[in-house]
Amino acid sequence: MSNGLVVTSDEVGAALTDGRAVTALEISMIAHAIDYPANLDAAGELAAAVRESGAVPAFVAAVDGTLRVGLADDELDRLLSAERVEKVSQRDVGAVLASGALGATTVSVTMLAAARVGIRTVATGGIGGVHRGFVDSHDVSPDLTALATTPVAVVSSGPKSLLDLPRTLEALETLGVPVLAYGTDDFPAYETRNSGLPAPRRVDSADALASILRAHWGVGLSSGVVVANPVPKEFEVDGELIAQAIDAGLASAAAKGVVGKNITPVVLEAISKATGGSSTRAALALTVSNARLGAQVATNLISEGTNI
Repeated sequence: MSNGLVVTSDEVGAALTDGRAVTALEISMIAHAIDYPANLDAAGELAAAVRESGAVPAFVAAVDGTLRVGLADDELDRLLSAERVEKVSQRDVGAVLASGALGATTVSVTMLAAARVGIRTVATGGIGGVHRGFVDSHDVSPDLTALATTPVAVVSSGPKSLLDLPRTLEALETLGVPVLAYGTDDFPAYETRNSGLPAPRRVDSADALASILRAHWGVGLSSGVVVANPVPKEFEVDGELIAQAIDAGLASAAAKGVVGKNITPVVLEAISKATGGSSTRAALALTVSNARLGAQVATNLISEGTNI
């Protein structure tokens, strides 16, 4: 199944043709934060979580000049074992596809590819948003632009904890993007279950989430929806420890003259060191949990009908 430069695997194409549930999976985190072959095992956990919930998993990546929605086993192994894999955000898509390079797509491009082939749910770890120091840097993730314009539900554990969370929530409200917190009154922040901010709206079941999505898109709205699913309790990382590590990482980046997108790896390294690696384990656990919930929502959308 092909839609120009966006191409589905045989399994995903057949599932979409047959009207079966499919959930797209953002692969950037495991491609760039976990070494091979552990990242291949992590991909297997994500795919298994989706299948156990009744949907077909569709990893999205740039391979040989096309955006692939669904990867064969050999393609997944090739991507995750490669020495160099591009991180593909919206501004990079054209250049990466034209070059034929391997690329792990971010949330915004995963949403784009999913929407092009008719997939309504994307599962990831955390979404991007408004960065700290926005007044000076004006640094805002293209994830927010994609959420404002792409009719796909993104199941995450909230924005990355290193972001400016109040401004990110405000930006989502301004852009008309619903934020639905799953089973909690607190807005989660990636490795922690409570950011200190109240959730805009609580929803307690996958079928209720699906009903809201159908109503949202059914009246003609074309924006995405954020489903904020807290990290599993047993993997939660202490929020104060995360906050201290972020401050230390930002200070280190400033001292080294690091700016722009290069700040994020410095802060993530500081968080990993401060938590003894538990933040990485939490990131994988929450991503698997989000894949499972994304698949449950997708199956409920299918069971309620596909005319959305």
